[in-house]
Amino acid sequence: MLARGKALGEEFRGKGIQYVLIIALHNTKNNSILISVFLGPSMDIMRNPKAGRGWESFGPDPYLNGEGAFETITGVQSVGVQACAKHLIANNQEHWRYGLSANVDDRTLHEIYWYPFIRSIEAGVASVMCAYNRFNDTSSCHNAALLGPQGVLRRDGFRGYIVSDWGATHDSADANANAGLDMEQPGDYIVIGGGAFIGLKSALNTGSVSAARLNEMVTRILASWYRFGQDQDYPPVNFDARHPDGSGSLNLGVSVRSDAHTSLAREIASASAVLLKNNRTTTTGTPSGTTVRGLPIAASRIKTMAVVGQDAKAPNMSCNDLNECNDGTMSIGWGSGSNSLEFIVAPIDALTSFVGTSATITSSLSNDLNAGAAAAKGKDVAYVFVNAMSGELGAYDFVVGNQGDRNDLDLWYKGGSLVERVAAVCNNTIVIVHSTGPVYMPWSSHANITGIIYAGAPGEQTGPSIVDVLYGNTNPSGRLPFSISDSENDYGTTIVYNSLGFPEIDYTEKLLLDYRYMDLKGIVPRFEFGFGLSYTTFAYSGISIAASGTSQVVKFTIANTGAFAGTEKPQLYLGYPSSAGEPSKVLRGFEEVDLAVGASSSITITLSQRDISIWDTPSQAWLRPSGTFTVYVGASIRDVRLTGTF
Repeated sequence: MLARGKALGEEFRGKGIQYVLIIALHNTKNNSILISVFLGPSMDIMRNPKAGRGWESFGPDPYLNGEGAFETITGVQSVGVQACAKHLIANNQEHWRYGLSANVDDRTLHEIYWYPFIRSIEAGVASVMCAYNRFNDTSSCHNAALLGPQGVLRRDGFRGYIVSDWGATHDSADANANAGLDMEQPGDYIVIGGGAFIGLKSALNTGSVSAARLNEMVTRILASWYRFGQDQDYPPVNFDARHPDGSGSLNLGVSVRSDAHTSLAREIASASAVLLKNNRTTTTGTPSGTTVRGLPIAASRIKTMAVVGQDAKAPNMSCNDLNECNDGTMSIGWGSGSNSLEFIVAPIDALTSFVGTSATITSSLSNDLNAGAAAAKGKDVAYVFVNAMSGELGAYDFVVGNQGDRNDLDLWYKGGSLVERVAAVCNNTIVIVHSTGPVYMPWSSHANITGIIYAGAPGEQTGPSIVDVLYGNTNPSGRLPFSISDSENDYGTTIVYNSLGFPEIDYTEKLLLDYRYMDLKGIVPRFEFGFGLSYTTFAYSGISIAASGTSQVVKFTIANTGAFAGTEKPQLYLGYPSSAGEPSKVLRGFEEVDLAVGASSSITITLSQRDISIWDTPSQAWLRPSGTFTVYVGASIRDVRLTGTF
């Protein structure tokens, strides 16, 4: 995540000053400056698995979102580009987002939705973006409880500037400025909102906004500009987003691509692939034998193969700038967080290049059920590519009948039926799922489905990365950042689709999202939070827990006991004293360890004072509850290998 953040920052910097024009309203030599900002990371908790922009963040767990945000911000800002943590706060669905009220109690706010922003502040984030939605009935962008001098941002040490989302401001300039908003994204009123700071100069002249407050706003913005050295020797603007065809004097054709970044994109995509199923058989009946069925594929044994599904082919390159299409491979969701697909390498192209003349490939690059089954019948292996997509509401746009949030958890274009039809005629069916969140997989136990890879939204190197995983060049080490269950009801939350006006959405589930809710209700998902297989096996041993000041230090050993080199992702879950009112287990740490065959390594995870605290509303503080804590260490929320107490 750190390397990804740094690479993003390097490319933003290389394209020159990026986004924001600031007009100075007081005595300065120049009346404008340009600021380079990466508008991310997004830390919008995946409250519901159908949430349209859930793919932009790090899932339903606040700790995981916080660590992802911290590493991303650190990487981006290490090269002189500002990061912008977003969207403050409880921005968790696309339907009605321009005015719904997310009604969240104080403890839930701090332990779930605010938690990642704390880590962003600790990373030194330059700016924070306030959200479209209302929070507890007040617009997020003029909500003093969030933005003001006594609001959560300033209370917890944020020293940067607060910027609105486009069109997220409402009411007057003084209402927004005096509540704590420092910068408004440019533009006039655009139906959903915006244009509030057009009246800022008038508010200053009438005294409804003080000169001291204006100076504070400007100072916060300029401080970040100077802090990251954007005032001197910074690459000039060399692109013009208003002319994506490359025309215009600002489009200088400067490429910020590099072999190193392409390699990193491929590494990230392959390493994050989650192996959900692998019914592997070998020539010797042992793990060290050559694969006959399952993964990794032994290329020498495969003479005929099928590649099935429209998700295997190149995407629609004539789609709009927001990628509001899904008629090829899905590498990313749609909306303002999407990216150019110009350099994408589709799975069918990567497989064809890799296989060469060693095997005959029969393809059916549609989701036609009969054609897919005909292509796969009797083949040595059949790869089935299926997907489900989501994205941003934007201008109330629909993509295949979905308006930002997904309508359901089904695979698109009858993808599940396609998998079943192929599996019925090929006893070595490998399923590759690209999606922006959980999808139904009732077919996962089919005897002829020997492998399932959840590849998520892998980006431009989708093809080469999946080849790396299928053929063992990369041992998959991805872990699910959410649970995959068989019913929407298993998640305990809903998307509000229909409402007479902007709805009031009460977060009555409180702390119980995803695995936390499932644990309480005794729901066993098909694939649990943190789950992911490897081509090898790992053994855990020797847990110890020792106090170190106000922290607890947990140590244990992991050994590679299998036949392949691999990477394990040990996870630490904490069980609080029963009086604390916490879910039964919550994620509080994870690590990554690369191990050769037969090798072992000692792992240390430190639990900070906050990690073992709960938010106490009466005292407005993090407090450690009295009693015994239980530490669970394992390979997923349900695969616990070691336990200890303190």
